[in-house]
Amino acid sequence: MNNNTNVTWHEHSVSREMREKKNNHKGCIIWFTGLSGSGKSTIANTLDHKLHQLGVQTVVLDGDNVRHGLNAAPGMLEFSHGTKFSKRFGLGFSAIDREENIRRIGAVAEIFAQTGVIALTAFISPYHVDRDRVRNTVKEGDFIEIFVDTPIEVCEHRDPKGLYKKARAGEIKGFTGIDDPYEAPVTPELTLLAAEKTPDILADEVITFLKNKAIISL
Repeated sequence: MNNNTNVTWHEHSVSREMREKKNNHKGCIIWFTGLSGSGKSTIANTLDHKLHQLGVQTVVLDGDNVRHGLNAAPGMLEFSHGTKFSKRFGLGFSAIDREENIRRIGAVAEIFAQTGVIALTAFISPYHVDRDRVRNTVKEGDFIEIFVDTPIEVCEHRDPKGLYKKARAGEIKGFTGIDDPYEAPVTPELTLLAAEKTPDILADEVITFLKNKAIISL
């Protein structure tokens, strides 16, 4: 039996506009995309720290962290206090699982944006179609795609997790940039040259963008 007809959207008594007025800034989704090792998470966390110091309400959704909980792999997921439960809807790294991973993150990020929070997401999200799907499901102007443009040679040299080495050795299949494609954004809102500038400078570039777009007015 399909119970979708029994699901009803409930309007909230506290509007997005009311929350944004209280926060003194708008909500949005800042979507960092780039190869593994490009610097997405480092930049996102640096930006998070800077915005927090400015009094801006933010949250960071990082690829690895999300896969420890919301999108954990199939099997048993164990919490720090020892409780376990069966993760029947866990996600692996197949094409369809990657697609669902991005869909879920987009949905969560939208909830934060609707509450006047700036959601900072850091995911490889290699395919145009998945990123565009998130963009097309949120309010126009809410999705800010930021391409962390780092040459694969630099990413592979950094290789903080040793993933490129494993992919080259054939231990990891379908690794983005090696034997699976990365589709770089064609017209991102912002491009960051992470091989040429420090995370601190790049975070400031994002803050300047947010000010110019009147998302923050500090």
